[in-house]
Amino acid sequence: MKTQTRNTMMLVLCALIWGLAFVAQSAGAALAPFAFLACRSWLAVAFLWPLCHVFDAVRRRKGEPIAPSAGPRRRLLLMGGAVCGTLLFAASAAQQIGITLNPSTAKASFITAMYVVLVPVVGLLFGRKSPAQIWGCVVLSVAGLYLLCMQGGFGGVEASDGILLLCAVLFTFQIIAVDHFSPQLDGVRLSLVQFLVVAVESTAASLLTETVALADLTANALPVLYCGVLSSGVGYTLQILGQRDLNPAIASLAMCLESVFGALGGWLLLSQNLSLRELAGCVLIFAAVVGAQLPLERLLRRPAGGGRE
Repeated sequence: MKTQTRNTMMLVLCALIWGLAFVAQSAGAALAPFAFLACRSWLAVAFLWPLCHVFDAVRRRKGEPIAPSAGPRRRLLLMGGAVCGTLLFAASAAQQIGITLNPSTAKASFITAMYVVLVPVVGLLFGRKSPAQIWGCVVLSVAGLYLLCMQGGFGGVEASDGILLLCAVLFTFQIIAVDHFSPQLDGVRLSLVQFLVVAVESTAASLLTETVALADLTANALPVLYCGVLSSGVGYTLQILGQRDLNPAIASLAMCLESVFGALGGWLLLSQNLSLRELAGCVLIFAAVVGAQLPLERLLRRPAGGGRE
């Protein structure tokens, strides 16, 4: 399997986990936002810490080098984890607060998924150009997101919309930061340090601004467990591994499938029917992700006779 296809499939799996996490995240909305984020992040750290040692043991058996414990690589790991973790903390906190304030989860998911547009736009500022094929797929995916999420239109701008738009901007920079650091570092270690940063920052924010009872934590244990182990621990590790050597615009297209999987998860798990409009939106988003993978440039360069080059 080619690297680009394999990495895209990892991001599709990541989107599946994140899409199903919308159910858990909504179920845990009764828990204060920073406390919810802190709990899920500490669970992710607890999951990723032993996973790092397992991968190190496998590398030792194969005679492969493991990540250095000191020197420039360690400093790069700490810096990358701090940057990615702080951006992830800010984006996740904004998302959780926005979902709590905005009764329309469809509207919230549409605004959050706008990183699919912002990633290639911001990439231009960093000299990362995307071909016309990718821009066409971005337009297709936005149309699909609108059909999928916005059943009644925007319905007026609300105060929480600004928070959700800020969330989309922060996720954009988090995706770009991961794109910068992931090729240089061990993916699982970067994910571990990233979530350690999120856990510390969200715990501090919760202690300073929220009052959380033990009963609140136990009542929301299952949603936190899913979001901590699968959505955070497994999902964001797949994001870091999948984004390695992959155009961040393609990565954002793959990850916006979480809206599709969220809708399908509601249909399968919560018996929520999908309208023809929603199904059309799913089809458009899938088409955008698949279209981004097609080697159109190479096919267009092929001689008209179809012979070998």
